[in-house]
Amino acid sequence: MKLFNKRPAFLLVVLSLIFSLGVDAQDLKHLRSFMQAAPTPPDATPYGNNPKAGHYLNTGNAKIYYEVYGKGKPFVILHGGVFGSTYEMGRFIDSLSKSYQVIAISTRGHGKSEMGSSEPTYEQKANDVNAILNTVTKDSAIALGFSDGGYTGYYFAGIYPNKVRKLITIGAGEWLKGSRSFNITRKDAFGLDSLYWKQQMALNPHPEKFDDWLVSINQYYNNVNISKEVFGKVHCPVLLMAGELDQNATLKTVIAAYYMFPKVELAIIPNAPHPAFQVNFPAVWADIVPFLQQ
Repeated sequence: MKLFNKRPAFLLVVLSLIFSLGVDAQDLKHLRSFMQAAPTPPDATPYGNNPKAGHYLNTGNAKIYYEVYGKGKPFVILHGGVFGSTYEMGRFIDSLSKSYQVIAISTRGHGKSEMGSSEPTYEQKANDVNAILNTVTKDSAIALGFSDGGYTGYYFAGIYPNKVRKLITIGAGEWLKGSRSFNITRKDAFGLDSLYWKQQMALNPHPEKFDDWLVSINQYYNNVNISKEVFGKVHCPVLLMAGELDQNATLKTVIAAYYMFPKVELAIIPNAPHPAFQVNFPAVWADIVPFLQQ
């Protein structure tokens, strides 16, 4: 199924130039995560736009961008959806790359990855992850996903059980169809954090498709249903994490998911919102370390 309308070539070039205005090369060396309050340190690694570590893989109908750091057993990192980026997972990459080979993937439509022409399903994202993992290594991996990345992790572990040794998710509980309503627009996105989106549009290989992509994302999210059928297929050990005040994956949905996994541990970060690791990374990391050591 084709999601994006064809437009004249000259219009695509014009739109690409417009979307890139206001963001120069220096800006892209100092990335920021969505709604980031503090300025980016000048020596911060530009995760998601680091030529020294970056690679592309054509997974069928899209070129997916990923970066590889460190040495050791493979560890896949998956960021959040729509407003998420590889850069937001930087502290995990910093910490894990000391002991693991970290594979940080920019999922379809995010950062430097193409949107592709197929429906933006979690099955498709799981297939992308599997293709990249097979390219980097033949070994199985531990996976960590935040929000949308967590749901991708569930599908990855369920579809490819031999490729996932352990799974850590943050902010990804039971998601029943109709429980949340999605109608994200360009105006909404830029209104919340225009600087972030100017950077993302400058990274995006096809910024002229952004509005069509949002439509397809909204449609998929409004019809998705992730519950026992999905969770029951995840047979690897799972560390299910969430912020106590998560407004997206509420405690009710996270605890409901907890009872559906065959092998699971639960960690709730007190007084933390959806991106719990951004407001209290030490607490999140303190729960992850013993899970990895088991």
